[in-house]
Amino acid sequence: MAVRFIHTADIHLGKTYRHSSGEAARYNDFFRTLAAIVADALAEQVDFVLIAGDLFHTGQILPQTFARTIETLQPLKDANIPCIAVEGNHDWIHRRDSISWMEALSQMGYLRLLRPSRTEEGGYHFVPFDEEQGVGGHLLVGDLNIYGLGYVGAQAGNHVERICEAVTTDHNLLLFHVGIWSFSPVEIGNMKPEESLPLAERFEYLALGHGHKPYIVETPEGRPYGFNPGSPERVNFGEQKYEKGYYLVNMEKERFDHEFRSTDPRPMQAVVVDLDGASDAEQALGIFRDHLTAVLGSLSERAGEHRRPLIDLKLKGKVAFHPFELSREQLRTVLDEVCQPLHVEIRNQLSLVSRGSAEESSGKSLADIEQEVLRELIEASSDYKERPDELVELSLAIRDLVLRGEVEDDELLALLERSEKIEGKS
Repeated sequence: MAVRFIHTADIHLGKTYRHSSGEAARYNDFFRTLAAIVADALAEQVDFVLIAGDLFHTGQILPQTFARTIETLQPLKDANIPCIAVEGNHDWIHRRDSISWMEALSQMGYLRLLRPSRTEEGGYHFVPFDEEQGVGGHLLVGDLNIYGLGYVGAQAGNHVERICEAVTTDHNLLLFHVGIWSFSPVEIGNMKPEESLPLAERFEYLALGHGHKPYIVETPEGRPYGFNPGSPERVNFGEQKYEKGYYLVNMEKERFDHEFRSTDPRPMQAVVVDLDGASDAEQALGIFRDHLTAVLGSLSERAGEHRRPLIDLKLKGKVAFHPFELSREQLRTVLDEVCQPLHVEIRNQLSLVSRGSAEESSGKSLADIEQEVLRELIEASSDYKERPDELVELSLAIRDLVLRGEVEDDELLALLERSEKIEGKS
């Protein structure tokens, strides 16, 4: 039996830049991308859609995100096209005694959430999916057996043998939120290529997620078996280097023909401005403006491009003025004049050179200065001076999260709990 499906992953619904003027537009980007994939699924008349984890950006989503997700997936439900999914690390809620949003969508019929049960010996048991309850680990579409396993953590390779032992059928596909080392840029939740090889013997198609960069894994003989489409929208800075899209797959007589379909993510660009030798902030700002005009001016002039870009800005060089004199507000004003970015992340790595001699460099970057100032403030208090390094690191971590505008309540809570532990030790 011929089967046609779409394989996507890492949608990250709900992500945005909080307290930013571009908050609403960025929030819409991820729903816009999913809606386009849903529209393609209907146009291509696929048999099902696979989502290999991280449908949401966080397990604790807002009610409006849940409602918008239902609205976006409704066309698939109306067309009786199953949307089969597993949970990624971003989808998990911290309290497992509470129902997750993914489980709720499955119970309502918008997803088929696959999650295996565990045996007393620690093995896996892929029970058939129960449509009424919205639970199970295995689905049959035609004569294709679809198994699902979400994020299992840092020791994913140790689970491979137990997965293979639990599957006794032929014509198998595994939906698995895991990365493969040497392909995936993600540092946690990967397995080694050699650890994944037994899966190639048991499953004709390994539908991966987790890493936001697309790649294909082959056996030593050159047979493709593992496919990761990456994220269809740019989620984090650095992803401007990756293709963005999903796989449209045709299976016939145990042969999987895959086609990578490109999506239309928001423009993203990394910019490095060298201000080396600038004598004062005014001169540095002029150099900054000229460089941006040359590099980014074309972004706003591209034919058909109406979405404001995301900019990752890095300042470098040795200057004869204090780096703090070049404020973020001044930089943002120039950026708005040149390309009107939706969001900017600024890394000021300027170093201060002594005004007396260009050869006498303090060797201190803005990051060094920030750490010194914080350490002095912390050590000035007898309550905290015993652990300045840990508290400096904590303060800068909180600062970075807030400046990025995407900090979640549970992330801040975890950092604050850490501060309480540090305080308790001092």
